[in-house]
Amino acid sequence: MSDQQDRIMRLFIEEAKEHLDTLENGLVDLKSTMKDPESVQEMFRAAHSVKGGAAMLGLDSIKTTAHRLEDCFKVLKDGPVKQVDQTSESLFLKGVDTLKDLLGRLEGPFGLRNEEGEKLVQQVMPVFAQLETHLNNLASGKVIPVAAGSGAPAAQTAGPVPANFAIEVMALLKEMLQVFKQKESAASRQELTAVCVRLYKLGGKIETWQNLVKTARGAIVNPKNSYKVLAPLIIKELKEAGDLVQGGKVKTIVPSKNLLLLAASPKPAEASAPAAPAAESKQVALPGEPKAVVRLLLKTFNKKQLSEIAKLLVHAIKSSN
Repeated sequence: MSDQQDRIMRLFIEEAKEHLDTLENGLVDLKSTMKDPESVQEMFRAAHSVKGGAAMLGLDSIKTTAHRLEDCFKVLKDGPVKQVDQTSESLFLKGVDTLKDLLGRLEGPFGLRNEEGEKLVQQVMPVFAQLETHLNNLASGKVIPVAAGSGAPAAQTAGPVPANFAIEVMALLKEMLQVFKQKESAASRQELTAVCVRLYKLGGKIETWQNLVKTARGAIVNPKNSYKVLAPLIIKELKEAGDLVQGGKVKTIVPSKNLLLLAASPKPAEASAPAAPAAESKQVALPGEPKAVVRLLLKTFNKKQLSEIAKLLVHAIKSSN
């Protein structure tokens, strides 16, 4: 492979990884994602982009897998599916896992061999067929989604629990704890949500466990929640839940009230009323040092308000020239 081809391949792999993150983050709580058409559209575009890049590079197995994922997301995007269930999430994640496996092999020292790629594609094709049928059945009302926490016994205990489940949970929680020790940023929150994805998959079809992980993820992605508050609560609840799964007590796993409060989205009235903080900001005395001004602005305004302030400043500077 020439240097230019090698650079193109590496660029494709890096972009494909970002698209995989988009897919996994959307699928961890697909029921919530379905409430936002733009998020579903974003997942569709992610699969479409991987398909297009793979097609240009002649990576047939990756192209085919991404294409089938794209087809299934199209059913969600354009079809009459109003509500999804645990089966939908699990089947989607199996498809994404295969895509991740193919990319991992492509990035490895020996590359992705055609025969192994074709073998993985053949293994995942029945999954996509099952997923498409299931989505169509949901759309037609032949399958009624079971709401989380409704307590169907089969759903709570489906799938064997790994013998070392609690140990695997602890290993992932140690990774999470190391990220919590980092500086709070969008990148570190992304790392934390990636660990949540792995914890979610670890639970197989244990709905109470997966519901707890979804709640923890919801608390993590809320930028108003500090790591100092999140870390002890999330680590403790997931550790205890891992022990309960190991002990066969999955029905007793319930997110605490504190975790549910941290995961709750801001009320529309709160989200759409930035005027009060803005009005208060007029009374703030700005320090003389630019860095001190920045620190004060970060403490006083939220991200959306800061973005608007930046636009106004740029406009004002241009106007004054």
